[in-house]
Amino acid sequence: MSQTKSNDDKIINTTTETISGGTDTISGGTDTISGGTDNISGGTDTISGDTESLVKKKGRKPNKKNYFDVREEKAVVRFLESQCYDEKNKIYNEFLREPLDKMISSIIRRYRLYRRGMDFTEIHVDTHSFLITKVDKFKPAKGKKAYSYFGTICKNYLMGQIIKDQKELNRKISYEDISTSLENRNEYAYHIEDFSIKSEDVIKNFLKELELFMERENLNVNEIKLGHALHDIFDNYDNIFVGNDNNKFNKNVILLSLREMTNLTTKEIRGAIKKYKVMYYNLIQEMVK
Repeated sequence: MSQTKSNDDKIINTTTETISGGTDTISGGTDTISGGTDNISGGTDTISGDTESLVKKKGRKPNKKNYFDVREEKAVVRFLESQCYDEKNKIYNEFLREPLDKMISSIIRRYRLYRRGMDFTEIHVDTHSFLITKVDKFKPAKGKKAYSYFGTICKNYLMGQIIKDQKELNRKISYEDISTSLENRNEYAYHIEDFSIKSEDVIKNFLKELELFMERENLNVNEIKLGHALHDIFDNYDNIFVGNDNNKFNKNVILLSLREMTNLTTKEIRGAIKKYKVMYYNLIQEMVK
């Protein structure tokens, strides 16, 4: 123990501090001051081991950004209001393609809407191509969300196709019972010659033949509109169908594009396109000779 002496003869015994197991013990100290004595008897300060518990509050998990939210809803409205084909194509590719892809993937997996004989990618592309043909049917003025509309379209289409596939399977089983007895009979046999044509050559020849066809044929107003639209589509084929190799998807995109570019109904397009189908068929026959 050491002592410290001040100018006014104050003697302070050194305090001993012992901490053991969460307890502080302070031994008694004595203060002596000349002219008076102030004795402090040995007192013990005991601080029991109090534990301060900090309860960690569970905070809200941060909301993940929805893939189809206000931005996408507004993009749908802009898409429907636009009268410019290039602008609509840009809006779709920049704002709608990826969210719709995610929506369709989620619906297929969540409701297990898998189709017989098709892998996931084929189901996805087929559903997306169908949805594209129904986009212009959405009416924002009714106060409904595009997300709900598109989701309902996809679910109903997939469930309808599954039912259709099942009916087709049942029909096929019945057909196979009959066809087994016919497949070895020569009078019902035929041979298809193996040939291939490059799509680039078809498009190039089609555009050339289309220009000549429109000059020499007596076409009505709808047929002329359709001819110009077909020329624009196939002249920009690589840009419109980039990354899409599915034939059904491409056919639906062409139909949607024709409606947007000509302002014709699907029924009017089917009537006006008949001459062009004949022209196309004759062109292919010439190319495979």
